[in-house]
Amino acid sequence: MNFLSVPAPSSASMGSMMAFGAMSCVQLGLAASIVLADNIGSGAVAWLRLAWAAVILVLIARPWKLKFTRNTLLICALLGLATAGMTVSFMKSVETIPLGTASALEFMGPLAVAIIQGRGSARWWAVIAALGVLGLTEPWHGAVDLTGVLYALGGAVCWAVYVLLTQRAGDAVDGVGALAVSMPVAAIAATFMVGPVVLEALDMQTLIIGVGLALLLPVIPFSLEIFALRRLTTAAFGTLMCLEPAIAMTVGLLILHQVPRPAAMVGIALVILAGIGATRTGQRLPKNIVSPTVKPLAGLAEDHSQPR
Repeated sequence: MNFLSVPAPSSASMGSMMAFGAMSCVQLGLAASIVLADNIGSGAVAWLRLAWAAVILVLIARPWKLKFTRNTLLICALLGLATAGMTVSFMKSVETIPLGTASALEFMGPLAVAIIQGRGSARWWAVIAALGVLGLTEPWHGAVDLTGVLYALGGAVCWAVYVLLTQRAGDAVDGVGALAVSMPVAAIAATFMVGPVVLEALDMQTLIIGVGLALLLPVIPFSLEIFALRRLTTAAFGTLMCLEPAIAMTVGLLILHQVPRPAAMVGIALVILAGIGATRTGQRLPKNIVSPTVKPLAGLAEDHSQPR
């Protein structure tokens, strides 16, 4: 076979593969985090990921060479607090509820932003999303732990704030400069949230594992999304990101052996449908070209070719 005759993947196809690779890294990183949390606790795992991600991103971006205004630094700091809340809340949620359910519930945050910023019939997608949440939580017979649900919804609130702040930070800072400031703030905030006692649970082996977890989530996904969004429109990227709850359910089934209930499967499908619909009707009107520094699904509320 003449390999020179084989057509190269299109730019859009390559971008789609990168987006799926990013989502897969995220969910594999979460699954590995859940396994490690059995040994050192969910709070320690959340802190470990944020701390190593901060170190890696600071070394890559070298924020001391970038120019920040006082307002931009404040936005990045608030972004870091939202990141810490999102990460710790999600890890707490998966202690008691399945990965797919937690991911779909946390997805309510960026979905709410897309629906609120949507036009015309966009808000009807909130009804579909609400039906999805009912299927995921099954309140009629209490199948899902309420504490886990509340943590996941708390993560959703933090993710919504993350999306809004990322828009503003991305407008002001090129590259991953905003992350290089927000991630250290997130690591410091997580230290206060989980307590310094977390350090007692760490040993050299765990610290080394933490580097791998930080690469799986968020360093590699962020990088893949940056390249993906150079090849995809924001609408296409946001639509792909809506599939993340389904990927989470699949990873939970294959790696964590979490078999979803039929109602949960229907709920995840409805959340995905609402996300796709809201993405198509909730795009941000372009003001400036926004820097590719966003968490997946931040694209739900933006209109440029940019990441998670």
